[in-house]
Amino acid sequence: QNQKTKEQIESLLQNGKHKELRDRLCCRLTFGTAGLRSAMGAGFCYINDLTVIQSTQLILFPPPRFFFFSFPGIYKYLERNFSDFKQRGFVVGYDTRGQVTSNCSSKKLAKLTAAVLLAKDVPVYFFSTYVPTPFVPYAVQQLRAVAGVMITASHNRKEDNGYKVYWENGAQITSPHDKEIIKCIEECVEPWNGSWNENLVDTSPLRQDPLKKICDSYMEDLKKICYHRELNVQTSLKFVHTSFHGVGHDYVQLAFQAFGFQPPIPVPEQKDPDPDFSTVKCPNPEEGESVLELSLRLAEKENAKVVVATDPDADRLAVAEQQENGCWKVFSGNELAALFGWWMFSRWKENCSEDADVKNVYMLATTVSSKVLRAIALKEGFHFEETLPGFKWIGSRVKNLLDNGKEVLFAFEESIGFMCGTSVLDKDGVSAAVVIAEMATYLEGQNLSLAQKLTEIYETYGYHISKTSYFLCYEPPTIKRIFERLRNFDGPQSYPRCCGIYNILHVRDITTGYDSSQLNKKSVLPVSKSSQMITFTFQNGCVATLRTSGTEPKIKYYAEMCALPEQSDRSVLEEELQKLIEALIENFLEPDKNGLTWRSA
Repeated sequence: QNQKTKEQIESLLQNGKHKELRDRLCCRLTFGTAGLRSAMGAGFCYINDLTVIQSTQLILFPPPRFFFFSFPGIYKYLERNFSDFKQRGFVVGYDTRGQVTSNCSSKKLAKLTAAVLLAKDVPVYFFSTYVPTPFVPYAVQQLRAVAGVMITASHNRKEDNGYKVYWENGAQITSPHDKEIIKCIEECVEPWNGSWNENLVDTSPLRQDPLKKICDSYMEDLKKICYHRELNVQTSLKFVHTSFHGVGHDYVQLAFQAFGFQPPIPVPEQKDPDPDFSTVKCPNPEEGESVLELSLRLAEKENAKVVVATDPDADRLAVAEQQENGCWKVFSGNELAALFGWWMFSRWKENCSEDADVKNVYMLATTVSSKVLRAIALKEGFHFEETLPGFKWIGSRVKNLLDNGKEVLFAFEESIGFMCGTSVLDKDGVSAAVVIAEMATYLEGQNLSLAQKLTEIYETYGYHISKTSYFLCYEPPTIKRIFERLRNFDGPQSYPRCCGIYNILHVRDITTGYDSSQLNKKSVLPVSKSSQMITFTFQNGCVATLRTSGTEPKIKYYAEMCALPEQSDRSVLEEELQKLIEALIENFLEPDKNGLTWRSA
């Protein structure tokens, strides 16, 4: 019933574009590390009105094949699992993305999501305006809803949108839920009566607006991780904030207010929502100084020493700090994690009760992220755990730890995703922004910058020098060929024993479940057959991972030199890491031979 997407298919048919028709109509969206994500447009592998309706129908009302009930029995199944299901309801949020050519916007897709549920008499908590992604998992827990959906493509290009699902525990769905939903969609493709009625949100008595309640509660909970309000109130330190044309401005302002700060100075050209992201080449603050240009120039003008940048859905955070020589340091996600890890543990240590047990304390990271938290944990006595890439795995594990009486202080992924505290079981750029502001304020009182403190952390726990980048590859067969070659390098089922001059100690292949470091040769982390990921541990202390992105056409590489505290010559470590990365690219990825596009291009 969307005329724009219908016209796209008709045009392809009339012009004989049969290959593109097959590409659009003969495969479906799959759940990646951040839910469903694709370009907006016509087709079953795109984000559009129909695919959003179909996905929503399956979340709460799967077809009989999966649950072995007749369709009317689904209600009984839900009531058996959620006895107060009709009272608990469902949360729906959205960002500010939109595309004229397909008549798709996040708000419209959110309204259709709500319509599917309202048409079946399911109460819906539908936010009356755009919100940060973390508000949806937070609302699911606060309102005791059965689940929630956020319509967002986060930091992806402007053409994309996505559909992120949170279960009743407040964490993103993981297997088997995601796989079963996808399997079931093909058996329940016809939209129900009422599913197309996006105006149902405006008329149904079953719709409630949770905005004020959730925003007030979130800001109050944020104060639990505020440790130096008196310093925040008095500080003369200035901060610049950019929301990258997304949802973050209002909420970051409120978060700074909750901590006692003066509001950060907004970048005027990027403060308000703009689905075209018109001032940046790509809306991803992880890209560094090139996309932070307006923020840095404003900070210099305003004499602000720290810039905080939230991505368009405000679940990730980039940070830059002006150094004594006037240049700007843009911190990597791994460097920020070292700072956050030190901060959250040192604040816990300073404020915990006398009988608190450090062995009950946990921090987590994804397996492709820095091992710096592991080094801190080994020295300080708390627990550190790794998960598969994607915050959905972190959120689920954190909930499990909390349910078992453990205390989780911090978790992160290297792609600038941070979870400070446990009010939200997902990455949260809003809370991270104000925590880093308090950290900078505290350190200023110690005559230290963030960069200087980072050096101190490395000198105490050992340097962890990392580099992460990627190649673009739009041909799935090429990607498969690259990874299959690594699995059969010196013969069938034989992984590389060296990379150039660098000897390999261990190999772990998450795709197949192989791990040479284990006695039984089986990976401790769960097998993930739907994506490619191989990790190499080298004899010189470097750990390098090659993996495909869960949301974009990328082959990513992650490399880190993990040094002992006595290995303090950073330049030597950096040189060694760079040489190893060059060998990794030349010998394992072969970009020229495989037609890979370098990130810089």
